[in-house]
Amino acid sequence: MNPSPDLPRRLSAAIVMIAVAFSALWWGGWIFFVLVAVGGILMLYEWANLVGATAGQRRLAQYALTVPIALMSPAAAGPGFLALGFVLGAMFFVGAVTRHSRLAWGVLYVGIPVLALVMLRHEPDMLAPSGFLLTLWAMALVWACDSGAYFAGRAIGGPKLAPSISPNKTWAGFFGGVAAAGLFAAVLAIWFHLPVALAIATPFLAMLAQVGDLYESHLKRVAGVKDSGTMLPGHGGLLDRLDGLVAVAPVAALLVVLLR
Repeated sequence: MNPSPDLPRRLSAAIVMIAVAFSALWWGGWIFFVLVAVGGILMLYEWANLVGATAGQRRLAQYALTVPIALMSPAAAGPGFLALGFVLGAMFFVGAVTRHSRLAWGVLYVGIPVLALVMLRHEPDMLAPSGFLLTLWAMALVWACDSGAYFAGRAIGGPKLAPSISPNKTWAGFFGGVAAAGLFAAVLAIWFHLPVALAIATPFLAMLAQVGDLYESHLKRVAGVKDSGTMLPGHGGLLDRLDGLVAVAPVAALLVVLLR
């Protein structure tokens, strides 16, 4: 396997991002909420640029999304059906005012995962599984999938997964990512008592994460750009790093609700 020339920079940035995310996840409460909320607003900024929204339309969409996000805070109603209703309302509002359907879809594309992550971390830590464990599972399975896909793809190569959308992705990377996520979930189930049903669902969520990655790659191809942004050295924008989590978080939260 030939090492990528930008691997050291990518690894350094990844370690910092994981450390920040894990610290916020550990503390929970306002710290985790603020991190997710700010991340959501910044992701919508990148989305608006990808879909060709004007600066005014972008700001309107960001302002609209702050309303449901504020409702999710520990000082307000919290993550629930009221916040979900306001996310949907924000989407329709942005669509009606801007007449930009893709921008309106971005409000939902970002708002629902934000709600899902806040909802997962809101689960009581005194219950088993704890909110910390459930959120760690949802976030880290995507990290494991990305890492497994990257190293398996570079080590094995082979047929391309979707060459017209993302020419660097291979089937070897796809299955490597699924295997890495499944192994990670097995560790959580054996040593940290993650429910077996969630561990069994993890390989399917890993597949969904890679579909989310391909969807964002499609958006970038349509927009004619390499990265969604420049916020993360060696990684592009937030959407570039969180596209898998955007797809996984809502389904993970739904599974937890059904399990409860």
